[in-house]
Amino acid sequence: MSAARSRSRAQRPRAAAAVNADESPIAWLRRRKDRSGEAMISQAQFDAGERLRADFFFAQMTPRTTTNWASLSPRQRGRRYGAARQAGADMLDNAAAAGERVRRALSAVGPELSGVLIDVCCYLKGLEEAERDAGWPQRSAKIVLQLALTRLARHYGLETVTQGRGAGIVRHWGGADYRPLFDVPADDAS
Repeated sequence: MSAARSRSRAQRPRAAAAVNADESPIAWLRRRKDRSGEAMISQAQFDAGERLRADFFFAQMTPRTTTNWASLSPRQRGRRYGAARQAGADMLDNAAAAGERVRRALSAVGPELSGVLIDVCCYLKGLEEAERDAGWPQRSAKIVLQLALTRLARHYGLETVTQGRGAGIVRHWGGADYRPLFDVPADDAS
């Protein structure tokens, strides 16, 4: 037996997975800077979009582009044995769970914003194409996507506080020692 075969899988050197950073439109937005030098989307927004994308693909929610010929062959239908059958069932359970996570995330974001998430994060459409498909004005998809990614990040627990100028501050017109007056009707029980 050769030395390479005798090594266990844990001892074998692992090759790094090749990731194409240009594949995802949100990766492009993460690298781009706005006028103030900040990234166009935050790390939490990027992570939320990538998490949605991973669940979407793992749940096999993408449209099928080829035909599955194995299901038509009578010889292939009965070829599941023991451990392979169990592994297949586990994979189906995991894919169903991923599909449920996608549905919950899109429900939390709402129907108004979920379409842009599916188009840009899951189907990897560019912003211009998403605008055309939705019938939006030019350069509006970026803003809508930022809002959708913020809600998605909040759903995943990646972003808890709204960031930006004046976020979370209750404002009023009174001075520093201002206290509101409440009109409480007096009981006329006399």
